[in-house]
Amino acid sequence: MNKKVAVMDLGTNTFHLVIAGGDAANPTILYKATEPTKIGEGGINKGVIIPQAYERGIKALKQFKKQIDEHGATEVKAMATSAMRNASNGKDFINQVKAETGIAIDIIDGEDEAGYIYQGVKVSGCLSDNNSLIIDIGGGSIEFILCNKETIFFKQSFEIGAARMMDKFHRTDPIDEASITKLHQFLDEALISLFTIASRHRINNLVGSSGSFETFACIAEQQKANSLDISTIKTYDFKPDEFIKATNYLIQSTHKERAENKAIAAVRVDMIVVSSIITRFVMNKLNITEVTMTTNSLKEGVLADMLCN
Repeated sequence: MNKKVAVMDLGTNTFHLVIAGGDAANPTILYKATEPTKIGEGGINKGVIIPQAYERGIKALKQFKKQIDEHGATEVKAMATSAMRNASNGKDFINQVKAETGIAIDIIDGEDEAGYIYQGVKVSGCLSDNNSLIIDIGGGSIEFILCNKETIFFKQSFEIGAARMMDKFHRTDPIDEASITKLHQFLDEALISLFTIASRHRINNLVGSSGSFETFACIAEQQKANSLDISTIKTYDFKPDEFIKATNYLIQSTHKERAENKAIAAVRVDMIVVSSIITRFVMNKLNITEVTMTTNSLKEGVLADMLCN
């Protein structure tokens, strides 16, 4: 193994670390970790990382640094996205991380984030000559990429992530119809540029990138009395009725029901409701019925880029 690289995806809801070597198309994963830092909690729509979230983030990166050193990674990239982009104390966080761990965090803009997500999804092998709409639902932002395996027709990051939308619209348990209607109206306005471009292309399927879509897949299998180990797969194809049934359950569920459901990761217990509503809204708007999930996302795109060079 020529070199070992480490990639950190520092999202609004979770911090991810992957350490790998080998080639870009088929890397050897040496270590993976996900920390539910929730740095957007309590401050996502106020543009600040609150003290408790700030400390969770620092602690997670100290743990990541320890693993990076133990595995001997020689190249390290840490990419911060929506929450860090918009937080008034984001620079303070970055400076403290650099001082205490030596990790240099790059804040990437939405365009770069969408580009890396495309590369990550592409190396999973789930894109074809037909057009797909990739959707990556983060806590702070959502990236949409209209593409096929060769070409990107449109990519844009929208500051309408699940943590932001939950804070604005998910105030009752379970969420009520009036709140769903208000969220739909908000999305209608927020996603005009996506819907305008999408109307000019035939879209074969929606490709959901990791996160919420992994939960959708686990719920779909649970409803068939199966269990799904996400760590063993790269892609998953939903049957249309299975996807609708899984998201119906999530939208209609209570916090207690979701928290007690072993198919739902603790970090997604609440945000999965608005993630379901957003996905279904986009599918209905664009008349998409076919859905594929890939476990690949931004970090796999960055990883592929690092291992190519």
